[in-house]
Amino acid sequence: MKKKKREYQSSELVKSFARIYGFEHKLVAFDIKDFLEEYLDESLFKEIRSVNIENECIIIKIDSPLLKHDFKMRKSFYLKKFQDKFGVEKFSDLQIL
Repeated sequence: MKKKKREYQSSELVKSFARIYGFEHKLVAFDIKDFLEEYLDESLFKEIRSVNIENECIIIKIDSPLLKHDFKMRKSFYLKKFQDKFGVEKFSDLQIL
C-alpha cells in the first residue's frame, strides 16, 4: 500500500512541527530521557529530575548525590553514548547538575 503525498506518520508530523516552531531539541531531550530509562535501573532513573539541551550541551539534573557523582565520573562515556545514538553534530558537551 503506497502512501499518498499528504499522508504522514504521526512521528513525522511531530518532527515537522518541532522543526517549524524551533523545539526540535526538546524532542531529542525526550529521546535521551527514554534512552536513560532503558539503560538505568528503575530506582536510579527516578533520581533524574530533567534532561534539557541548550547550545549543543546536554544538561541532566539529578537529585541523588551518588548518582550525580557517578555521572560526573563517567561524563565522557555518557557523552559518547549520546553522540553515537543521536549524532555527533548535535552535542558537544554534557553537564550534570
